[in-house]
Amino acid sequence: MRIDLPGGEHTLREPVAWERPAGPPRGRVVYAAAHVVADPLGDNTPGAPAAVDWDATLRFRRHLWSYGLRVADAMDTAQRNMGLDWPATRELIRRSAAAAAELGDPAELVACGAGTDHAPGAATLEEVTAAYTEQVETVREAGAGVILMASRQLAAIARGPEDYHAVYGKLLSQADRPVILHWLGEMFDPNLAGYWGSRDVAEATASFLELIREHAAVVEGVKVSLLDAEHEVALRAALPEGVRLYTGDDFNYPSLIASGSHALLGIFDAIAPAAAAALAALDAGDTARYEEIMGPTVPLSRKIFETPTYHYKTGIVFLAWLNGHQDAFAMVNGAQASRSLPHLAEVFRLADRAGLLADPEMAVHRMRSLLAVHGC
Repeated sequence: MRIDLPGGEHTLREPVAWERPAGPPRGRVVYAAAHVVADPLGDNTPGAPAAVDWDATLRFRRHLWSYGLRVADAMDTAQRNMGLDWPATRELIRRSAAAAAELGDPAELVACGAGTDHAPGAATLEEVTAAYTEQVETVREAGAGVILMASRQLAAIARGPEDYHAVYGKLLSQADRPVILHWLGEMFDPNLAGYWGSRDVAEATASFLELIREHAAVVEGVKVSLLDAEHEVALRAALPEGVRLYTGDDFNYPSLIASGSHALLGIFDAIAPAAAAALAALDAGDTARYEEIMGPTVPLSRKIFETPTYHYKTGIVFLAWLNGHQDAFAMVNGAQASRSLPHLAEVFRLADRAGLLADPEMAVHRMRSLLAVHGC
């Protein structure tokens, strides 16, 4: 099957029938950060309240669970701070945890982001702490695990490491079960530059580790999204025993997972079938098969996450649409317009080469419809 794309004709490979694993990976704890499906008949223009297709959104989470992956929800992949407002986020947390409870322990199957985005005017450390506490309580009441997301409000007012320690120390002292800490780099959100109290990564890391060591009993793991493999390996080695390092490096994840990192990745939203097969091979000690499967997903991921990295959600949703997980290529905040047609055409090519177009006929039909809208 062939399709004319910007940049030239593309001949599709035969589809890959990825087997669903018998259970979750044994050697790694793996979360796929999941996107939300916008209601195509909702407003969803920039700045409008998010209108979500709840049935399709939950159906996609069941798809991820069916491949043995946990779900990281209400995070940046779900467009937190980029269109998913707090009322919609609160409903997402409730619905996602309830869906997980149908399959098992929701605290094991889904972890949700708790932040401060519902309080944009928070101007003191006390107000930031109160905003975090409200969202943590929402996640806990739903029965999900907690991921303490990086806070734009805290980044704006913190004077140094001591302010981060004051806020996070209070939150961790109140934790009734271990949580995941999230370090999101400024390539994902420029508002988070200098997080943990310094723009110098070494100084910020020292501050981060000091906090973790002081509260290790209630830190289940840390999710690090700095796109720096060398830094991640060194940080992983420095963590207290029992604290997991969840890679958020969507450029270098195969080698980092193979060498010992766990995973909490936005790209796993798009590559779940292949990722599950690769992780099963890793469990079986077949590193050659692991690398064979993971290798072709890396060019795809690097394309989806190319600069400006924070627009990666558009490529994630584009692939979900191509694969029939949602009926429309629509996003909250109108974010489907955040990537160019040539960019999306290359995502199509690379997804096909990685064996991640489940139904080539559907994918080609939908791609042609998008090309037609653009006059191609």
